[in-house]
Amino acid sequence: MVRDIKNAPDGSIFLFHACAHNPTGVDPTPEQWREIEAVVKAKGHFAFFDMAYQGFASGDIHKDAFAVRHFVSQGHNVCLAQSFAKNMGLYGERIGAFSQVCADADEAKRVDSQIKILVRPMYSNPPIHGARIAAEILNTPELYDQWLVEVKEMADRIITMRALLKENLEKLGSKHDWSHITSQIGMFAYTGLSPEQMEALAKEHSVYATRDGRISVAGITSENVGRLAEAIFKVKG
Repeated sequence: MVRDIKNAPDGSIFLFHACAHNPTGVDPTPEQWREIEAVVKAKGHFAFFDMAYQGFASGDIHKDAFAVRHFVSQGHNVCLAQSFAKNMGLYGERIGAFSQVCADADEAKRVDSQIKILVRPMYSNPPIHGARIAAEILNTPELYDQWLVEVKEMADRIITMRALLKENLEKLGSKHDWSHITSQIGMFAYTGLSPEQMEALAKEHSVYATRDGRISVAGITSENVGRLAEAIFKVKG
């Protein structure tokens, strides 16, 4: 990844997932983010962050915001696209925030006018109900504190499901190394199954996921994790 960033033309735009990378579930460590930032700065690249799963990687929204905050602290005027669809359970409301860090008030004025030019033909007026819910949670101390607890509970549940899936596969006698399931984080995981094995999962076991082997860990429950492990074991061993 660092090699590609170095080899890209100076002044390129890079889209980074801030945390809980979709689809891989593999995030850079804070030390790796520092290395990435240094290369981005040296090459004069522009960083655009997509943060759709804040809190779902570690359970801590501040820890999950490390990359964005580090880039800003190092002088990058980043773009940030945030979504509250997952971490506030507002999937059908299409609610989030778009932020652009600017050098000064004059640049902010110019950027604001350009954003309005883009927004007007796309949706003109965004849905308001989800925005009001998000604003109420973020601006009411007791609701905000409750939300932080619930986000951590959700992240912990996903981490537990990863551990249960790995444990069940090992109990069945699988000889494969499944440590990648628990080392990955966030809502998604790459299982390592081939397209043919994924097709067998669907046709023979009614387990449906994308052909590249990615599964939604959020869809795993304590009730179905055993059957999922058995199905994976039967098609992969």
